[in-house]
Formats: sequence, structure tokens, C-alpha cells
Amino acid sequence: LSPKRLNPAILLLYFSANSVRAQDMQEYIEFFQQNMILSLVWVGLLVAFIMNIVKSATAAYKEINVNQLTHLMNRENGVVVDIRTKDEFKKGHITDSLHILPSDIKAGNFGSLENHKSDPIIVVCKTGQNAQESANLLVKAGFEKVSLLKNGLIAWNEANLPLVRGKK
Repeated sequence: LSPKRLNPAILLLYFSANSVRAQDMQEYIEFFQQNMILSLVWVGLLVAFIMNIVKSATAAYKEINVNQLTHLMNRENGVVVDIRTKDEFKKGHITDSLHILPSDIKAGNFGSLENHKSDPIIVVCKTGQNAQESANLLVKAGFEKVSLLKNGLIAWNEANLPLVRGKK
């Protein structure tokens, strides 16, 4: 717009709005200075949230839910790898799941899983937190379709799905 066409009332509104923004910014700065710890915690949480989003977007594996897991097992020959301790595995595990310890995955000892490099592999632990490292190692070892169960066996139990008990 040319200066000839600008209405003085619009200019006054524009400049008063910008001065309010400058006042607001000054208030934010004062607030941050007076509440330094709260401000640092807020910034830390924001950074952690952004890093979590970036990490999950760039992960070599895919996080799946219980419904997706059952679909992969029933329709695509998916193999569940349970990385919990032997005792936890005996207390209850998903039907037909393989028990491989994280230490075996780190050492490259995949056992019968080696025959399933092109099949979907679903890594499962108790909460979904410990499975991330094992899932990354499986991808690096050449397994093509690696996923992990979001929230682990806790999600499986919450969905009231069955567990097999005993030695396997």
C-alpha cells in the first residue's frame, strides 16, 4: 500500500499494537528474571519434548500399539522378541514369542531369529522403554522391519490379551 492510501487511524492502531507487544515482551523478560528456576525448568521441558519428537521421527524402528502387533503376528508372520529376564518371561509372555536377552542381542547372538531377517520383528519389554536399544541393534544387524510395542507388556495386559505362562 502506498503512504497516500493509509488511514491515520489504521497507522495509530498499528503502532499502538506494536508498542503493546514491546510492553508484553518487557513483562516476559521481567517474569523470567524474577522466576529463573521456573523459567529454566520450562525451557528444559520444552527442549526435552522437542528432542523426543525428533528422536521418534528419526528412529530406525517403528513404535506400534497392541492392535498393530496382533495384525503383524496374524497377517504378516511377525515375530515377537521378548527381552525381559528369564523369570519374567516364565511368568507370562505373548504366544510364540522368542526370548532373547538384550546382552545376547548386543553380542549378535540372535539364535532362531536369524531366519526371520525379512519378517516383521516386534521387540517387547515390560514398559516399552528398555526395548529401544535392542530394536536399534536389530536394525543395525540387518533386520528389515523392526518395531517395538509402545508401553510394552503393560499395554498388552491393559488390553486384556492373553499371556502364556511357563517355560518355552
